[in-house]
Amino acid sequence: MHLDTNSGSLRGDPLAGVPLLEDRAVPPGERWIYSAGFNVDTALSPTGRIDSELADLRQLAESGARVAVLSHQGSHRDGSAGSLAHVAAYLSRRLDRPVPYIPENASAAAVRAAEQLGPGGIAVFGNTRHHAGEEQGSDELARSFALLGDRVAVGGFSKAHRAHASNTGLLRRLPGHAARSLVAEVRFLTPWADRGDGASRAAVLGGRKPEKTLVGLVHARRTCDLVVPGGVVLNTLLRAAGHRTGASDLGSSPAACLDAARAVLAARGPGRLHLPRTVWAAPLTHQKLTGAARPFAVLDGVPEDHAVVDFEVEPWALELLARVDRAVLAGTPSRVRDGHTRSSGALLSALSGLSGRALLLGGDTVAELPWSGPVSTGGGSALALLATGTCTVLDALRDNARLAPRRTNEGA
Repeated sequence: MHLDTNSGSLRGDPLAGVPLLEDRAVPPGERWIYSAGFNVDTALSPTGRIDSELADLRQLAESGARVAVLSHQGSHRDGSAGSLAHVAAYLSRRLDRPVPYIPENASAAAVRAAEQLGPGGIAVFGNTRHHAGEEQGSDELARSFALLGDRVAVGGFSKAHRAHASNTGLLRRLPGHAARSLVAEVRFLTPWADRGDGASRAAVLGGRKPEKTLVGLVHARRTCDLVVPGGVVLNTLLRAAGHRTGASDLGSSPAACLDAARAVLAARGPGRLHLPRTVWAAPLTHQKLTGAARPFAVLDGVPEDHAVVDFEVEPWALELLARVDRAVLAGTPSRVRDGHTRSSGALLSALSGLSGRALLLGGDTVAELPWSGPVSTGGGSALALLATGTCTVLDALRDNARLAPRRTNEGA
């Protein structure tokens, strides 16, 4: 790969130098850890992130591997990390074999449970985000996880942009391979990142995660003919531009995102950045919407006790969006779950006319928006891949392949 100095992104094969699970014969009885991305709530809606990994798990089991599945759901930071028993039950049904749930993952009891798996056995271990060290990439936690197997198959594309104990941490201790689900997602997304085809491009960015601003907005402003911010991305841009946004959500990293937004506003991009003239805002009390939304002119500002929930898309932007060669939508543009669909509906209508040339990114985005076209359940990881031609886990897999001699549990 090499750096494209015009876009700031890497060009070439993002899988170059990455060991692939599909290239390795798996002998019966071999102990594997499968690093998955089953961040799905108990309602199992949607199940795309689990379904994409079924073929990998089935292949390992049919080869006679003993598979300890590590995954996450929710976050330790806000107390939303729950049990993964519902995932184990779903896997049992879809794989047509018993998949027990082991609530622990970093204890002597977890190690014994992994060692007791027979050839072809699969078990889901406790939520990795029960530990604060998971999201911090704790080496000590990774050491404990590594005792569950001798090799790592890395799936979970949705977390491929994160340096967590259960993916990059494990890859510092055990030989690793990219699972087919990860490889398939990277191969699917690669053409969308190609800037050498002369195609016109657009990006719609919403939701509330900071990577939509720090990665998506910064990259899209350098490379796209049209950028339409929504959600927290829009709120941040409006605040950075000096407009009053009241109690609007600025996400979990407001200072960093405001700095990035100011830089985006100060720089000139190749295309147009859509900032609406009118937003819709509703009263907000104790972080909950408490009344009907009404329109406010951006130049007049939003009252202190109101939060932006939607916006009016300018006609010129919808016309341009409907004509581009490729478009991505990452993050819901408006608060659809609260019934605010004005901008999201207009944007989806324009994108639906692109006949397979528009792509939705992110688990929440895919779950919240009515869309029958191409999707990727990776939000931040897809943005990272499109922006740089790689992501954290791919880099870690390449580094892992260069380790000599390979580390084992005993020598870790």
